Amino acid sequence: QVQLVESGGGVVQAGGSLRLSCAASGRTISSYAMGWFRQTPGKEREFVTAIRGDSRTYYADSVKGRFTISRDNAKNTVYLQADSLKPEDTAVYYCAAARSGIATTSVSNYGYWGQGTQVTVSS
Repeated sequence: QVQLVESGGGVVQAGGSLRLSCAASGRTISSYAMGWFRQTPGKEREFVTAIRGDSRTYYADSVKGRFTISRDNAKNTVYLQADSLKPEDTAVYYCAAARSGIATTSVSNYGYWGQGTQVTVSS
C-alpha cells in the first residue's frame, strides 16, 4: 500500500506562486506514475499534470507554461510548482499514484490518492 500526504496549499494573490508537495510512504514510488488533480465543489476531479518514472511530464492545457511537476526519488516525494496563479486555479489539489507506471489524464488510472490540499487564489 502507498500512502500519500499533500502539503503546501494556502491562500495566495493572483500572480503569485505556491509549491505543493506529495510525500509517499509504504512503498518506493520511483517507478510509479504520479499525478496531480484538482477539484472544485460540484465539479468532477480534473487532471492537472503527471510525471512518469522516467520523468516524462504531461500537462493540462490550462496550466501549461505555469505549472511544473517534478519528483525526488531519494525523498519519495513529488512536487507541483504553481506559478502565475489565477483565481480559476482555486481548488482542492490531490496527489495520485499509478503503480502501472502509466501516466494518463483519467482519474481511474490512479489507485492511490492523498487527502488533498486547498489552494485559494484571490483576485
